[in-house]
Amino acid sequence: MEQFLNRTWYGDRQPGVFLQLLEKVYGAGYYLHQRVQNKRKANDLQGKPIIVIGNLNAGGSGKTPMVIRLCELALSCGLKPGVISRGYGRRSKEPLSVTSESDARLTGDEPLLIAKRCNVPVRVDADRESAARVLFENNVDLVIADDGLQRARLPRVLEVCIVDQHRGFGNGRRLPAGPLREPVTRLETIDFVVEHLAAGNKPMLCAGHSMRLQPGKLVQLHGSETLEIAEIDSDDCEIHAIAAIANPERFFGMLEREGITAKCHSFPDHHRFRKSDFNHIPPGSMILMTEKDAVKCLKIPLINAWYIPVSAVLSDALEAGLIKKLMTFRTTEGIKPNRTSSS
Repeated sequence: MEQFLNRTWYGDRQPGVFLQLLEKVYGAGYYLHQRVQNKRKANDLQGKPIIVIGNLNAGGSGKTPMVIRLCELALSCGLKPGVISRGYGRRSKEPLSVTSESDARLTGDEPLLIAKRCNVPVRVDADRESAARVLFENNVDLVIADDGLQRARLPRVLEVCIVDQHRGFGNGRRLPAGPLREPVTRLETIDFVVEHLAAGNKPMLCAGHSMRLQPGKLVQLHGSETLEIAEIDSDDCEIHAIAAIANPERFFGMLEREGITAKCHSFPDHHRFRKSDFNHIPPGSMILMTEKDAVKCLKIPLINAWYIPVSAVLSDALEAGLIKKLMTFRTTEGIKPNRTSSS
């Protein structure tokens, strides 16, 4: 089904009559849902410093690296940020505060990754408004929502939309005939539309506001060792690359550009890894994975397994624009303007 939809959304297959009919049903349902959400908007959060990071397409586009970078920028501006998330794919349904020691099965992979990387308060809750209230009660200066662009009942003072340059907006149609949750005209109301650049490409969709992912050193999954990517020699041992992200080819392509020859294994986004998922990998092989997948594999006894963290590098105009906006939060009621910058 996933391959069929991807060919329809991003390939040469035309959506059939049934998908076109469902697209109309989705559009009508979405319109009614938004009207209901607007009526139920959390007025007690109106005007609160809430930033929403999202996308128009179904699936991933690089939101989590952007959330991490925004947390870093907020900290450098002397602010105390917190992050809210639905915690997609987690087993637990109750609201949870996420720490670096949390279990990804209960919190979801992305919230745990953010907590580990940023060391900021992270709250997972299907009710994002409730999660925001908890963080503000715990004296955060601003709340960053990882996804939630379409959640109209959540007030926000800033919206950031990530657009994957490689996939763009696909066939331009709405779900399920196309990948769009909202029409492209929605971009006109968004503060920062950010183009997630494909490797080596220049901005084509969103001039001036772009980001790219920069790989860091390899980190041992069970241990504390690190390796430079250049130290990996594909001739020394067989290398297997694992990815359970929305666009696994991004990770596999990065390895190829770094000169790493690997046998690639893709899994569905947010896949819950088990030991059996690695049974086909011969002993003595090196296993490479994304940092997002690594947080789900910490309890699996894997030998010679490493993950590659990536960081969002923002265009100068985008970074300057975000910092300018963040600095305004220092004078918002309740935020202490005399905090010193940590940069």
